[in-house]
Amino acid sequence: METDRGDRWHGELLDLDAYLTRIGHTGERAPTLAALRALHRAHVTSLPFENVDAVLGVPVLVDVESVQRKLVRGRRGGYCYEHVVLFAAALERLGFRFTAMSGRVTLGRDKILPATHALLAVTAADDDRRWLCDVGFGGGPLGPVELADGAAADFDGWRYRLARRQGADGIDQWWLHEYGPDGWVDRHTFTLNPQYAIDFVVGSHFVGTHPRSPFTKRLFVQRFTAGRHDVLDGSLRTTTLPDGTRTERKIHPAELPALLTEEFGIDLGSAALARLQDGLVPG
Repeated sequence: METDRGDRWHGELLDLDAYLTRIGHTGERAPTLAALRALHRAHVTSLPFENVDAVLGVPVLVDVESVQRKLVRGRRGGYCYEHVVLFAAALERLGFRFTAMSGRVTLGRDKILPATHALLAVTAADDDRRWLCDVGFGGGPLGPVELADGAAADFDGWRYRLARRQGADGIDQWWLHEYGPDGWVDRHTFTLNPQYAIDFVVGSHFVGTHPRSPFTKRLFVQRFTAGRHDVLDGSLRTTTLPDGTRTERKIHPAELPALLTEEFGIDLGSAALARLQDGLVPG
């Protein structure tokens, strides 16, 4: 019997049929590049990003069974660790090879921030290249980006590029840039240092509980599709299109239940909704 050293992602615990149904994937179930692209797009466009539990002080569990109960069986979303644990379990189950990684979200800021973003570097059985899969950011990309210096990708008008820079002590730093209303901006930086499920438990604990984590202070919800990126940051509702066109407005707390259900695809109980409405803060 194979010993679990902590380097597995427990794909055997995933209800694969339910997951694929939830994201609307009806294509092949094989570790091919075509399947990886289809799975990535389906996951990103079907499962919303949200931090409701962290805002309400509810423990965010990132084991496979907890994540699939919330994101697959429930009509909920999650933040990066939840998304990536779920996607990793599916990839492992389907036979892909991959390395989990941690990134530092920058969004153009010249400041070292904690490595609290989860990512995957994936290799398909029919392609020797490695692909950056970033399914948990909430704002795309729609598909994998080749993990190569200078690699560029355009998904239905959403543009990204990767750059590798020499870092301290010979450890290369990778940067993912995205093109937005204000031009190119670096979104996050990461190294290829492998991370494991226990590392994501530690990172998620900070994100979901620490008073300095922005996710414990205000509601943050995202829905991303080929045609639009919808964001609710506190009470600020923003929609961005692939061409950079952006509209925004402040919402009233009374709008929150319908907005979460109808536009972001998130169903919450009445008690949770009431607490969110009472604590809705400006974006």
